[in-house]
Amino acid sequence: MATSIRLSRGGSKKRPYYRIVVADVRAPRDGKFIERIGSYNPLLAKTDEKRVVLDVERAKYWVANGAQPTDRVARFLDAAGVKERAARSNPNKGEPGQKAKDRAEEKAEKLAAAEEAAREAAAAPAVEEAPAEEAPAAEEAPAAEASEEQAEG
Repeated sequence: MATSIRLSRGGSKKRPYYRIVVADVRAPRDGKFIERIGSYNPLLAKTDEKRVVLDVERAKYWVANGAQPTDRVARFLDAAGVKERAARSNPNKGEPGQKAKDRAEEKAEKLAAAEEAAREAAAAPAVEEAPAEEAPAAEEAPAAEASEEQAEG
């Protein structure tokens, strides 16, 4: 029979209270259990000794008999000195997911394209307007000279 040491929830809505129980892995979370070995009240301060109450002797017995603790209960057992819990390291914890990376990349490309377009728009009209202004003035001047010559002639 496979057993686990896990939390069984009690208490009312938004006021949780947990029993630390040894139960068959197939039993429901709050259902039938083999033995209650402690309690956990998350509403109490972390420094309060009544936050986690654990029968260390029974916990040692069940761990020796192959009961597997859940992650949260393993923390309690480690703090009580019953079972050593290996420290976990997740180097990718703060790293965004693949979709977020793709979105950031797309946004950067759009921003770069917009900046490039803005640079071109700022540089191109200044270059194009100057010759455009000079050209009509140059065309008008010969026409004005020609009309003056016709008037004199």
